[in-house]
Amino acid sequence: MTATDRSIELINTAAQAAADKLAHDIIAYDVSDVLSITDAFLLASAPNDRQVKSIVDEVEERLNKELGAKPVRREGDREARWVLLDYVDIVVHVQHSEERVFYALERLWKDCPELELPADAKETRGKAEEHARQQSAEEATATDGDWR
Repeated sequence: MTATDRSIELINTAAQAAADKLAHDIIAYDVSDVLSITDAFLLASAPNDRQVKSIVDEVEERLNKELGAKPVRREGDREARWVLLDYVDIVVHVQHSEERVFYALERLWKDCPELELPADAKETRGKAEEHARQQSAEEATATDGDWR
């Protein structure tokens, strides 16, 4: 069994919405062969809680406005470290970058087929690592003067 056309439409719209809000490392998996509860997972991350919330809000708004889809469940909103939007056909995971590394959902689903995503979403691959390097360099520069 493969993801339905509706699931792919939802995934693509959600991925584009996440990319528009500068999410990092957007990827989607067709999990329909291994899970009976959903067809696909979309994973995205952000470097801070505020951006996680912004991405989640945009995904939810776009799916509702463009496709008439509303989540049946929204979890993790309070802490905004890992927010899950369950649309039955798809599940969207937006994680803080630290949670993304710690839980490594990609490792769990690596045997599932990866779904093709819009170009903007594909361009987000490696952004979390790039952001972490940039932040480390900025912190190193800021602390260089502290020892004097």
